[in-house]
Amino acid sequence: MNIALKLGSLTGCIPKKFLARNVIQRQSHVVSYRNAPPPHSNATNIGAVTVGGAMWWWVIWHLWHEPDHITGEFDYPNPKQWSNSELGVPKDDC
Repeated sequence: MNIALKLGSLTGCIPKKFLARNVIQRQSHVVSYRNAPPPHSNATNIGAVTVGGAMWWWVIWHLWHEPDHITGEFDYPNPKQWSNSELGVPKDDC
């Protein structure tokens, strides 16, 4: 039982029928407990595909024309040219 129904019936200030009617008629979202939700409309499906297609076009376009966002702007240095002191390698005492 809903807490609003319990409080309303205990205090007696709000009739139980009024509270029950408002709780049952509230349709703010689709409730699909143990059954499939209703199918989406064609407009929703077309809109979802359009927005998804536009998003992927934007991502692929920018990856093609500005790959530096992923690969970096500068060349990666050659680690063979680094000295042992730059790498933090201690000297061999052997």
